[in-house]
Amino acid sequence: MSDAVRTDAAPAPVGPYPHARRVGDFLFISGMGPRQPGTNAIPGGPIRDANGDALDYDVRAQTHAVIQNIRTVVEAAGARFDQICDMTCFLIDMDRDFTAFNEVYREYFDTVQPTRTTVAIRALPTPIAVELKAIVYLGDG
Repeated sequence: MSDAVRTDAAPAPVGPYPHARRVGDFLFISGMGPRQPGTNAIPGGPIRDANGDALDYDVRAQTHAVIQNIRTVVEAAGARFDQICDMTCFLIDMDRDFTAFNEVYREYFDTVQPTRTTVAIRALPTPIAVELKAIVYLGDG
């Protein structure tokens, strides 16, 4: 009925779930952040330190890393990046980060043009500013 997708080339999930799950002609990619596989380093820096104090961070660097992580999972599942049909985007600070996030997002998705929902949230499970969730349509070759 469905197949879980896991890859060591992407950062490990922070909970009991796979990177993605294939169901019929669709691939559902779990929420993915910018952490780097193996090290969990956060490009652009974390949003807070170990004490919970706010830090300056680079949302552009985080956005590039998140999109690369999504690409890694898409390709590990045997799909193509241009088959992404829907994106859900989570930002912890819409006022601060939306414009820069959009500039980077456009670099990757200007021609792909998946549908998109972007929401502001209070926090994510790790000290990151952006997370993406994707749906990939595997049909049409």
